[in-house]
Amino acid sequence: MTRPRYLLALDQGTSSSRSIVFDSRGGIVAVAQQEFRQIFPQPGWVEHDPREIWSSQLATAQQALRRAGVGAAEIAGIGITNQRETTLVWNRSSGEPLCNAIVWQDRRTEPLCAELRERGCEAMLREKSGLVIDAYFSGTKLKWILDHTPGARDAAQRGELAFGTVDSWLTWQLTGGAVHATDVSNASRTMLFDIHRNRWDEDLLAMLEIPREVLPEVHASSHVFGHTRTELFGAPIAIGGIAGDQQSALFGQACFSSGLAKNTYGTGCFLLMHTGEHARVSANGLITTSAAQISSTPTFALEGSVFIGGAVVQWLRDGLQAIKGSEVVQGLAETVPDSGGVMFVPAFTGLGAPYWKPDARGAILGLSRGTSVAHIARAALESIAFQSAALFQAMSRDLADSDGISELRVDGGACVNDLLMQFQADLLGIPVVRPQVIETTALGAAYLAGLSCGVYAGLDELAAQWQAERIFHPTLSRSRATELMQDWEHAVAQTTL
Repeated sequence: MTRPRYLLALDQGTSSSRSIVFDSRGGIVAVAQQEFRQIFPQPGWVEHDPREIWSSQLATAQQALRRAGVGAAEIAGIGITNQRETTLVWNRSSGEPLCNAIVWQDRRTEPLCAELRERGCEAMLREKSGLVIDAYFSGTKLKWILDHTPGARDAAQRGELAFGTVDSWLTWQLTGGAVHATDVSNASRTMLFDIHRNRWDEDLLAMLEIPREVLPEVHASSHVFGHTRTELFGAPIAIGGIAGDQQSALFGQACFSSGLAKNTYGTGCFLLMHTGEHARVSANGLITTSAAQISSTPTFALEGSVFIGGAVVQWLRDGLQAIKGSEVVQGLAETVPDSGGVMFVPAFTGLGAPYWKPDARGAILGLSRGTSVAHIARAALESIAFQSAALFQAMSRDLADSDGISELRVDGGACVNDLLMQFQADLLGIPVVRPQVIETTALGAAYLAGLSCGVYAGLDELAAQWQAERIFHPTLSRSRATELMQDWEHAVAQTTL
């Protein structure tokens, strides 16, 4: 019998579900993608239908296998990567969700977060979980569901309900309810998990009044979690890896050791630097998080999260209706030499790291009679780079006692935008490196599955497969870059008047 030669990655994102078949060299064999609804019940609320998450993900997985001409017997394992923090609760018996998923962008629990801060819970939370108190994370979302769904809290305490981030929901569905589990990287985003001991924490559970009965089991990211139902793909396939999207991208970028960093340009932007077995605490607005783990040994990363990255281009298309498609934004922006003094701060859902301003709102500043849609489009693209540069500067201040970051590896849909990548390099003053395979989020999940399922011998083999496609070198003087960042910080200050 021939050894399975392929890996299937399920990449469940904020706006779409994708599935990618990879060969053992990390090459893309086939891709399928499907968008699903974004639900906005009221200002600041963002929801997804859990059934649509599952149906779109299953459909793309089946379609990718058909396009690849690959059967289930040829798939060594499935890796799952997912939008993090998005919170689901379902009935263990029926498998039916209690309500819509509350998405990571949702801000409805900010009043609860303010109450927790007033109670002085921040220090304990930070020490145990590495996080700050913010509506971004899953714990307050879970509490909101239990408090606002009739009968939910009593049912949870009776063990009738299951909580999970999207990875847990997909694993449950793939295994027919046989497995309720997650990995350390997703668990570390809940405000309920002790990242130093790799386990749910009783004090954090008590802080948010979360019954332990609803929680999934937690495993290393590279682990055989279970097997898919036969009827889904024609034969059972091992689920061999799970990681939250940003930790998965860090892994897919071969950032396996301390000091290596990547930035993902997706709906949001996420800058992560691996810190090895050292849980470095930020003094500059970043968080400490669990990296994808291949064993029981905890490994960590410093992270900064931008809530609105590529989503600003979606807003130009769908909200402002200034462009017909996201693919035209670079061409439009290039029709002007610069933004004409326009600064766009896309704080549609508040500002994340390093500012943590939940009450900030979006602003377009510096408008004049000469401002055109092209200037606004360029300012929108530049806002992605400005926000990422602010994260980088915060991380650099945290690393003042070390060598710092010598290059930034980039991935995600918006990294194909050469204008954006060059501007990013100009602001940072270091090379920005785009790999040959930019689907590193999915690739990381495939690699994690490949390790647990025997496709790869170890991390050295994976590191040897990473290759650069293009390097963007900075061309802007450091003094001019500093001036631009000062203009950006001035604009940010105007969003919370």
